[in-house]
Amino acid sequence: MSTDLLGEFERIVLLATLRLGDGAYALPIRRMIEDVTSRAVSRGALYRTLDRLESKGLVRSTFADAGPERGGHPLKLFAPTVSGLEALRRSHRVLRSMTEGLEDVLEASS
Repeated sequence: MSTDLLGEFERIVLLATLRLGDGAYALPIRRMIEDVTSRAVSRGALYRTLDRLESKGLVRSTFADAGPERGGHPLKLFAPTVSGLEALRRSHRVLRSMTEGLEDVLEASS
């Protein structure tokens, strides 16, 4: 088991694939991240991150049948792997441990 921590954007992308379930392909992943984080996400950054997560074994991709609305282009769907879920759990535990006792400071309005 790897002890490498996920980078922030990797964690966000992996969480988006988990939330979207069977509908996790690039466009909804990108929209979800932009909606939740209020930051623009370039297609290139998203695809590079998805490729990196796949090469690390943290997500897997499959192709869905192409529909007429996509002009015959298949959808590349992404889903977290068992290793990806464990990486999210590990990352979540670390963040929770690091922020424990800091709730008042972190949740204070500026």
